[in-house]
Amino acid sequence: MEINKLDDLNSLRTAPQLGSIQVKKLLEEIEANILNADWITIGIMASCDTEAIEALQSILKKYSTIKFGNLDSLHADGSVFLKGNQKTGNVFVRSENGLGEGILITCQYEKDAQESNTYGPLPLDFFT
Repeated sequence: MEINKLDDLNSLRTAPQLGSIQVKKLLEEIEANILNADWITIGIMASCDTEAIEALQSILKKYSTIKFGNLDSLHADGSVFLKGNQKTGNVFVRSENGLGEGILITCQYEKDAQESNTYGPLPLDFFT
């Protein structure tokens, strides 16, 4: 399957390998959506908690307006799902088997007229 736009990722359970041209295109598209959103939620599916936290930290490094606290206290065994909410600043991680691997970004809006949209799964190293 060819990945040329964010919508091409919707049917995938796990993040695909992407070339540099694909990453550039998708990054431009996701950044436009992130900047247009009132806030985002981030979901990260990973094989361990440290991998999920590293992926989250790469997003925080790229976007200084996104902040989460208590990353040092996060821990879960085995495969994990990490979720962060930019609006509340809350982040948690739980053990969960059977997931794929990747980053999911949901753009949220204050107005009911605008529907939230989830993009991904993006590779764990997408924002590095």
